Amino acid sequence: MSDYRFIQVEDVESGVRRIALNRPDKRNALSNGLRGELFDALRKADADPSIGAIIIKGNGKCFSAGYDLAQSPNEPLPRTVSPGEGVWPRHLVDGWFEMWDMATPIIAQVHGFCLAGGTELATACDLVYVAEDAQIGYPPVRSMSSPDCAYHPWLMGLRNAMEMMLTGDSISGIEAAQMGFANRAFPADKLEESVLNVARRVAKIPRDLQALNKRVVHRAMEVMGARAAIRSATEIQALCFHQPSSREYMKKMRENVTRALDERDSKFQDYRTAEHRKK
Repeated sequence: MSDYRFIQVEDVESGVRRIALNRPDKRNALSNGLRGELFDALRKADADPSIGAIIIKGNGKCFSAGYDLAQSPNEPLPRTVSPGEGVWPRHLVDGWFEMWDMATPIIAQVHGFCLAGGTELATACDLVYVAEDAQIGYPPVRSMSSPDCAYHPWLMGLRNAMEMMLTGDSISGIEAAQMGFANRAFPADKLEESVLNVARRVAKIPRDLQALNKRVVHRAMEVMGARAAIRSATEIQALCFHQPSSREYMKKMRENVTRALDERDSKFQDYRTAEHRKK
């Protein structure tokens, strides 16, 4: 349907549009360029009266391993934001709230790794369905900072959120559904068809009503303070980068991203380092 470089867009059937993150060799890392294309495709789908549901998935072995830590610092951000401390988390949160505010229901189809920024993309969607063996986590809390988009307590409750914040450990797709991160978990080989079945049902409801159905849930979250809390957390995230441990880690990242990530997770023996042990 398009000439996008980092995503693929297709109308899988009447009323349902699917957007696939298409950087499989980079584990669908969310570069500025990819996110710019993603939001362009989302806006076009949201403006199309024939589209009743949007699915976001990842090509290759995973949904997304997070933001692209190796991209050029000169690559422009996909949206404008007021300058000053915390530009990065503030512009990200603006994007995820834009997805909340769209009229068309957006569904995340999650398999494999769904880490850090990948989890933020998933939680910005209205519905989240995961493979049972997916790995979902926020490992940057171990060495870099608190989340850019601190969705955890709102979706998962205090205890589950605190455990994920204080360990950086991942949870499986089954656990994600139990804890409230996802709606349901399916066997990996059943995930795509199961998500399409949900999208079909969502797309049957008239768009004008569906926009209000979506809004009523988000408004309830906002009355409970979700939007204000997530925005305030961007200021805490900005403070993290001034801490000595974070500054030392970022120095290592600038020297060699892969080595820094392996060093971060090797003591926990998970994520990338777990894959290394299998080889």
